[in-house]
Parts: sequence; structure tokens; C-alpha cells
Amino acid sequence: EVQVVESGGGLVQAGGSLRLSCSTSGLTFEEHTIGWIRQAPGKEPEGIVCISGSDGRAYYGHSVKGRFTVSSDNVKNTMYLQLDGLKPEDTAVYYCAAGEAQWAPGVFLTPVLWKSQGYWGQGTQVTVSS
Repeated sequence: EVQVVESGGGLVQAGGSLRLSCSTSGLTFEEHTIGWIRQAPGKEPEGIVCISGSDGRAYYGHSVKGRFTVSSDNVKNTMYLQLDGLKPEDTAVYYCAAGEAQWAPGVFLTPVLWKSQGYWGQGTQVTVSS
């Protein structure tokens, strides 16, 4: 059974930082593209970053590039997301998700294309106050 569990969300002031963790079991990072999706109230889910199972590279969405940094520990099957320079518009539920390794990064970062597939965590709330 695959399990995906996020942690580390919270309330932070604008300009602050948070570190999210995604702990997985039942899957291997090398066989999946794994990353972070966020969804703000009333909006479609937005792909923000993924690590491709095909080439091991990180791919970022435009809205977070330069502010968020992803890393992973393939031995622990855990992914981390460092959120720096947070803005009120970053407020959302952040989900860790895993898809097929052969998916193009652009597919993973467009979650409306596959949100009923793959493996998803329960999400962690990030709230940024102004």
C-alpha cells in the first residue's frame, strides 16, 4: 500500500520561511515523478515543483522559481520543500503527489490533467499573513 504524508505547514508572516516534508512508503522515488501541488480556495490545483523519475532533475513552476527549493532523500523516501520569501498569495493547501516516472515534467506541473490518478497525500495548510 502506498502512503504519502505531508507535514510542516503553518502560519507565517510575509517574507518568512517554512519547510515542508513529504514522507512516503510503498513506492520508490526512482520509479516515480514526485513533487508538490498546491490549491488555494476557489482555484484549480497548481503544480509548483517536481523531481522527475526519468532524469532526477527538479522542475519548478514559474510562480515559485527562485523562492522555493526542493530536495529529496531517496534512502528515506522523503522529499522536502523549503519555502522562502513567502507571500500572501502562497496561501494554499500543499499536497505531495507521485506520478509515473515517464510523465513529462510539464504534465506533472499541470495537475488538472491527472489529479484523479497517481498518489496524493492529505495536504498541509500554509497560511501567509500580510
